Amino acid sequence: MDKKFIEDIVADVRSDYETRAAERRQFESQWQLNANFVIGNQYCRIGVKGDVEDCEKDYYWQEREVFNHIATILETRLAKLSRVRPKMSVLPASDDDGDVKTAKASGKILDSAYNKLDVNGLVGNATMWSELTGSAFYKVTWDVKGGRKVGVDEKKKPLYEGDVRIDVCPPYEILPDSLMCQSVEECTSIIHAKAVNVEDVKRIWGKDVKPEDTDVVSISEIGVIGGLGLASAVSKIGRDKKQDRVIVIERYTRPTQQKPDGELVIVAGKTLLYYGALPYLNGTDGERELPFIQQNSINRAGCFFGTSMVERAIPIQRAYNAVKNRKHEFLNRIAVGVLAVEDGSVDTENLETEGLSPGKILVYRQGSNAPRLMSPGSVPADFTVEEQRLLDEFVDVSGISEIMRSSTVPASVTSGVAIQMLIEQDDTRISVTAENIRRAVKKIAQHMLRLYRQFALTPRLSRFVGEEGETELLCWTKSDISSDDIIFDTDNEINTTTAAKQSMMFDLLKAGLLYDEDGKLSDAMRYKILEVFGYGGWERTQNVSALHVSRAGKENAAITNKVPEASEVDDHELHVAEHVKYFLSHEFEERCLRRPELKERLLNHIREHKRLKNTEKLLEGEGNV
Repeated sequence: MDKKFIEDIVADVRSDYETRAAERRQFESQWQLNANFVIGNQYCRIGVKGDVEDCEKDYYWQEREVFNHIATILETRLAKLSRVRPKMSVLPASDDDGDVKTAKASGKILDSAYNKLDVNGLVGNATMWSELTGSAFYKVTWDVKGGRKVGVDEKKKPLYEGDVRIDVCPPYEILPDSLMCQSVEECTSIIHAKAVNVEDVKRIWGKDVKPEDTDVVSISEIGVIGGLGLASAVSKIGRDKKQDRVIVIERYTRPTQQKPDGELVIVAGKTLLYYGALPYLNGTDGERELPFIQQNSINRAGCFFGTSMVERAIPIQRAYNAVKNRKHEFLNRIAVGVLAVEDGSVDTENLETEGLSPGKILVYRQGSNAPRLMSPGSVPADFTVEEQRLLDEFVDVSGISEIMRSSTVPASVTSGVAIQMLIEQDDTRISVTAENIRRAVKKIAQHMLRLYRQFALTPRLSRFVGEEGETELLCWTKSDISSDDIIFDTDNEINTTTAAKQSMMFDLLKAGLLYDEDGKLSDAMRYKILEVFGYGGWERTQNVSALHVSRAGKENAAITNKVPEASEVDDHELHVAEHVKYFLSHEFEERCLRRPELKERLLNHIREHKRLKNTEKLLEGEGNV
């Protein structure tokens, strides 16, 4: 690329970034206001220029306390949504036995990668951002320096096998090409802009760039709130200038007719760091797609960014603070009193400083009227009525009732059915947000499998917990991932709590639906019941048949390297059935094309099982005689 082309592409990307940032400015101000209200800086507003500014006191004696209900609402929603961690499996591409096995292997690969990358922690972080601002984003890419170290290159630099990388991006970093797009799938291009230290740019891309003044949203200063004679400090969320950083702008563009592989341009300052096609085959049927996944708290019609419950609760919080503070001002007047003093009759400066302290000698001018306390009246009942009405409105707007926030049942509700209905109503209100999280997690799983299928060229080892509870290792390559059709193994966790599952289990036991035809509870069913009650590791009693099937599967996998030995303790019927199923599978046929001796090796093993089975029958017959 010549110098003129580089200058043009850098100028185009920076101009595009500035245009999108200006269009998104109104949303940034609202996100900043939301963050201030959550941390307790609630005497601020969005000014005429779109910046968040402080609201000054009208009088020095004015009460400015904060009674933060928004923070408790946010914490309650986050606690409720922390249960949304769905379990998933991979649907086979077909009914072929090979596809079924590779689908199971894909599920195990997915489970191992989830634990290794701490996806649950990333989902929790993203949920915090989506509940605060309305939207959060996942960026699923491939890290060439991830995974295990496999060697060194000719320059003695370490080489790694590579692994999936998942980054949680706040909405401050994401700029779509149009704010009218409803989702990432509708966007033609997305810009990911982030303030990065110049030393990190040198380490990652190997280029020196000059630092520039960058605006970052952070805790910039401390504010003061409080009432008459009392004050407390509160943090402020504002924009701060950083001198040692540079804005790294990554523009991802979908494939077009002119550019069938899409386009990725990375610019830092006036330096071009990367220019090329989209590097990831993360779309359906191997297509190149944008590596971003969106998670909204509440979808907003006709808008890219979602909305949050914090934004809806801000007007109620302001009204509640005003009512409480005006009420306290009335109480201050009642407690302290308001003095009426004739002009020139007393030393007003001393009276203003010391007040009417107990035992004070008040000297006033002879012939004048003595100072007197004015009648303060009483606090109007309207304040108490309005205070309760605003508390009820918090519940109506947020969907978080007092049962969830304070873990107490209202005194007026005594029926167990009524309490259960209140809890279900809370779950219904928050289930929309829970479904958004489940959809995002499902897309993350699909992107992960597609990236593994693209880049996992060498054999890898994944560790996971098997069906019997023991730790297993799986050796796999990209050919073991034949499908990325993800399905959920669990229903919405918000609608099904642990207590509800346990209650349903008791009902099923009473109805006799979990017993076999002999009226007995099998070992496998007993283990599943204990698992529902949280005692899955208490009793590891497994179905013997399941253990035999698992062992036969391991023998099938090991047939490539050695001839497994049939044991006297084997259930030969189960082993023979599993081996025959594997013998007829498409996977084994492909192996036999490369190594024909495997067919005779497996047949000899099946014959050995049948021989031992016939021997056992003969011995049983002699014993009966």
